[in-house]
Amino acid sequence: QVQLVESGGGLVQPGGSLRLACAASGFTLDYYAIGWFRQAPGKEREGVSCIQSNNGSAYYVDSVKGRFTISRDNAKNTVYLQMNSLKFEDTAVYYCAADARCGGDFSGYWGQGTQVTVSS
Repeated sequence: QVQLVESGGGLVQPGGSLRLACAASGFTLDYYAIGWFRQAPGKEREGVSCIQSNNGSAYYVDSVKGRFTISRDNAKNTVYLQMNSLKFEDTAVYYCAADARCGGDFSGYWGQGTQVTVSS
């Protein structure tokens, strides 16, 4: 079964950290660009980060640069998003998705999402 599953979300205080995981089943994740997206209530979905296939270049939205890091562990067929120095405005449901390349429309494979809540 072709599937992406996000995990690692939760409740964290401002300034705290979380590591999100996007685990792929049924296909080889390394052959795909993996993007992280987030959507907060009442807001449009926002691209957060993307890593190209074959451990290529990584990209970040300006608001998370220096705080978030995307990486691959091909042995685990998983992409991670390390989220440090979290802020209230990072609160959202975070999704991962696969496409042929960063810059694609990511209309194919999506996970179910994981909730990140930053609150004091």
